Amino acid sequence: MTKVAIAILNWQQAKLTQETIASIKKIKTPNFSYHIYLLDNGSADDSYSLLHKAYSKDKQITLFHSPTNLGFASGNNYLFKKIPLSLYKYVLMINNDVIVDSLFLKELIDTAKKYPKFSLLGPKIYFAPGHEYYKNRYKVSEKGKVIWSAGGTIDWQNVYGSNRGIDQIDTGQYDKIDSQIDFLSGCAILIKVPILKKLNYFDDRYYMYLEDADLCQQAKKNKYQIAYVPKSKIWHINSGSSSAGSSLHDYFLTRNRLLFAFKFTPIKTKLAILRQAFSILFKSKSNWQKKGVADAFIGRWGRGSW
Repeated sequence: MTKVAIAILNWQQAKLTQETIASIKKIKTPNFSYHIYLLDNGSADDSYSLLHKAYSKDKQITLFHSPTNLGFASGNNYLFKKIPLSLYKYVLMINNDVIVDSLFLKELIDTAKKYPKFSLLGPKIYFAPGHEYYKNRYKVSEKGKVIWSAGGTIDWQNVYGSNRGIDQIDTGQYDKIDSQIDFLSGCAILIKVPILKKLNYFDDRYYMYLEDADLCQQAKKNKYQIAYVPKSKIWHINSGSSSAGSSLHDYFLTRNRLLFAFKFTPIKTKLAILRQAFSILFKSKSNWQKKGVADAFIGRWGRGSW
């Protein structure tokens, strides 16, 4: 039977994490089994004690604790190194703030088996009802059908990533399997274990944001295909750990965009991004954006100045 290791990070959201795990435990597993590897990622609250109390006797869950917040990239890398990967065919990394369809994992696995060239696969992701960016835009009947991501695209000229279909009501416009997308959201990605090893996991330098796009581009560079699988569906409680437009976003997105650009774009684009960086450094009203640029220039990665 196919075995899947599920990697989940928690940071000060024990209740939300438990709801996600409860949702996962309801999935149908006709031709595979799974084990959950859960990391409390340096929570300063009582998350670890709550999770330990809830899962210490659960044979389907192995709980780890980090005394410091490793971020998304290094936190997942920590779990990848703890998981006995030789026992598994796939690793599913998934956020701790999602509700999943009962067949979401089966659809990913079935697609991976049907199309052997697909090495990284991701689901269709909706906003959880009531967590849309524009809550008043939608009818009650449309809640739960608002797309958060149907795969990701990158504006390579300006080096900005975006979730395809975001804020659109699902009318079937993204119902085809697509291996031409630029990246899959780190909210949920199924990866074949041998490919994960060959890619050497996430680039730790990112800490959080753009590490998913980086992993997908590394896969593409190595001739591995990524694929969006529309029959696999989950619902995302958006920004459970951070708020869009916050200083955290300003810092990490500004800094990591520079790292991503210098890894994957041609020289002409690199020079344009470098000019923008100098403009931010001297003209931006956001001190966190300025710190992001400065840290990129001196190579202060990981958590950096945050």
